[in-house]
Amino acid sequence: MKKSLIALALAGTFAVPAFADAPAPTPDHTVTGNLTLATSYRFRGIDQTFGKPALQGGIDYSHSSGLYVGNWNSNVSSGAGFAEGNIEMDFYGGYKTTFGDFGVDVGALYYYYPGSNSRPLGGTNAKHLSANASGTVDNLELYVAGSWKFLTLKYSYAVKDYFDLPESNGTSYLELNGAYDLGSGWGVNAHVGHLFAKDYKYNTSTGSQKISYTDWKVGVTKDVSGWVFGLAYVGTNAKGSCNGGEFYCFTNSLNANGTTGTNSKDAGRGTGVLSVTKSF
Repeated sequence: MKKSLIALALAGTFAVPAFADAPAPTPDHTVTGNLTLATSYRFRGIDQTFGKPALQGGIDYSHSSGLYVGNWNSNVSSGAGFAEGNIEMDFYGGYKTTFGDFGVDVGALYYYYPGSNSRPLGGTNAKHLSANASGTVDNLELYVAGSWKFLTLKYSYAVKDYFDLPESNGTSYLELNGAYDLGSGWGVNAHVGHLFAKDYKYNTSTGSQKISYTDWKVGVTKDVSGWVFGLAYVGTNAKGSCNGGEFYCFTNSLNANGTTGTNSKDAGRGTGVLSVTKSF
């Protein structure tokens, strides 16, 4: 456009047509990264860092065909059920496409906790040893999601024991997410999800219970020169009373022999979470 205007000025009486720049073609291969610092890491509403900050980051590759793969990582507390472990590594891949305002996403997600030991995961808050469990804590889920504009409904299904909890194969999670752009860098988001536990149960002072629960989140974000600041409230109805020995009462540490830390917290309690994210 700029060259056309210069040519027109130099030509005098000769008219030189100006054309709009053609849109850049969509690249076949795209690689992006992200880095987040948060005051707490909540996975499906449950505290994974014992109320302490989390440093998180990942990398994603996508192809113009809709295929994608990626990796995401975060520090975690061993007391959240990952004996001797302190890092979560997620590996995923799938296919997604859009049809106007609608979208479909299908794939698989593998959770891995290097250095952890699944042997203690046999009872309440991982306090009782499981003779049948061994090896690194992990989880494999298949998922399918459908979206419409700013809403997404997603279903995840565990194809093995859910994070190595005995007899939990087939546990699933259904969630509804919304993210709306308000303009000027502002956005709002909301989430509600429910964990459908399969057969795993734990014993409390009031009897045997499943680990099923509902979680929710409401939040606001602000983009400042590519740095996205977020504030959210996260809550659940997960049973985490430490007086009653409920499952979601987590300790600050967990060893491979089943020994727990001296401090404990309700990991499903409601709390605010501050975060800042940079994508590149």
